[in-house]
Amino acid sequence: MLCSPEELLQKNQAVSTSWRRYRVEPSFDSFVELAVSINSFTEFLIDKGITALHHASHQLEQVALALFSKEVGHPLPQAALDDLNERVGALARMTHAHASATAGLIEHRQDTHPASPASVRIGQTWLIAQNRADWTGLEAQLGYFGMAAGFITWDQDLPDSAGVAPLLLLDLGSLPGTEWRVRIQALRQRFGMGQLICLNVRSDFEQLQQALSGGCDSCLLEGTPPHAIIEHIMELNERHEQEAYRVLIVEDSKTASHLIRRTLQENRIVSEIVNDPRQTLNALKQFNPDLILMDMYMPNCTGVEVARIIRQHDEFLSMPIVYLSGETNVALQVDAMRLGGDHFLTKPFNPVFLNTIVMSKIERYRALRRSMYHDSLTGLLNHSSGKSTLDMALSSVAHEGGFLSVAMMDIDHFKRVNDTYGHPVGDQVIRSLSWLLKQRLRRHDILCRYGGEEFLIGLPHTDAEEAFRIVDRIRHDFAQIRHPCHDTHFMTTASAGIATYPLHQSGDALIRAADEALYQAKRRGRNRIHCGDD
Repeated sequence: MLCSPEELLQKNQAVSTSWRRYRVEPSFDSFVELAVSINSFTEFLIDKGITALHHASHQLEQVALALFSKEVGHPLPQAALDDLNERVGALARMTHAHASATAGLIEHRQDTHPASPASVRIGQTWLIAQNRADWTGLEAQLGYFGMAAGFITWDQDLPDSAGVAPLLLLDLGSLPGTEWRVRIQALRQRFGMGQLICLNVRSDFEQLQQALSGGCDSCLLEGTPPHAIIEHIMELNERHEQEAYRVLIVEDSKTASHLIRRTLQENRIVSEIVNDPRQTLNALKQFNPDLILMDMYMPNCTGVEVARIIRQHDEFLSMPIVYLSGETNVALQVDAMRLGGDHFLTKPFNPVFLNTIVMSKIERYRALRRSMYHDSLTGLLNHSSGKSTLDMALSSVAHEGGFLSVAMMDIDHFKRVNDTYGHPVGDQVIRSLSWLLKQRLRRHDILCRYGGEEFLIGLPHTDAEEAFRIVDRIRHDFAQIRHPCHDTHFMTTASAGIATYPLHQSGDALIRAADEALYQAKRRGRNRIHCGDD
């Protein structure tokens, strides 16, 4: 996923600015600010999947953290200053080169696909192997999902047309280890902004270590089927813009709470402050945070008492609570976590460590929520969360005025697929349709596995005619996919029904009307779209 060049340069500029500030005023506080800005940039690069820049930023972060101690005098020794200066400058040069290349790729993408709703993907896809016949199934699958791959053998060089950030699929099983190691290193050096995925990798520790340390982003083991490779590629390239992390700060000291907020802001974490712990429940319901940062000792109430009260509410049972306190008694810390807390940090806190703990806790909490609200087979919204998301979107559209179309899409003769080829193959057909839907629909569209082989699609600000065009294109493309099974393949089709607000006034009414239109499409022969509003 290509991030905005402006956003990338802005994040790097924060590092350069904090470094210049330290050179002017070489104090411990200004070095803390530098370390936090480097950590923030590193986290940003990890989130955006910018491998080459991440390696350089991570090395700079490690050097800075090694010096992050009150025992180290300021200004730093001249050798350390020179080393940091060179690393900060090199990272800035690499960032500007990446931003320029990214701007060119985005401009090219907009010129060639101006109306494409799909997210921008990195460069071209290339498959590098010795025997093309071993990968015909993967090449066909890539083509179905808009990622047609070029092919070269290991002894050929990628052409200049590959660009600066290709997606490279490397068959390690077709070359001796000494050869592919050299080639991987050369490819990583040439394509610092590309993605390198190794295929056909043995599961032994040594080969995995050599492939990853040589510059590969990820490895897929021997026997990984084409559909699993496609799924991995789509996950790597499908970096949706997620909501900012949200933290509720429960702290009676206004000075301390604002210091914590400023620290969190370095990593783009949004926070809300509660100075009176008795207002915590109201703030939880209004702010809906991902994590609570709480002091242990406050007037009227202790942090442990607040945590126990929070845990009496089912909706907050799994929300992480991190204590931030001057309490150093280990026995009391253990009791605090036993009575509702998840982690304990002591004051004065290390800002880099605080951000790392907060972000890792939130990532796990969000992963738990995703498992609750998303379908395990496809990763789409499940039945109940799909309906509630549709209701919220409908409320927004009704307030703004406009259209919202709903489509119910169903795989034709799906029972026959299961009976003929088996349920694992049937599951893969369902995944194939879900991938196609995710690729072809916009980020703000609603996509839900409604049940079995049936999908609910919500299209805000889309009238019936436009919805018909979008869904019919998906229907046509799905019918072209060859689903592999043993040594052969088969093809199948899908049908859909469409209903539109404001003709139907509620989410349930839209779903009923779209479902009835789907039934009409089935009655009229399948592999077609029927608009219930006609």
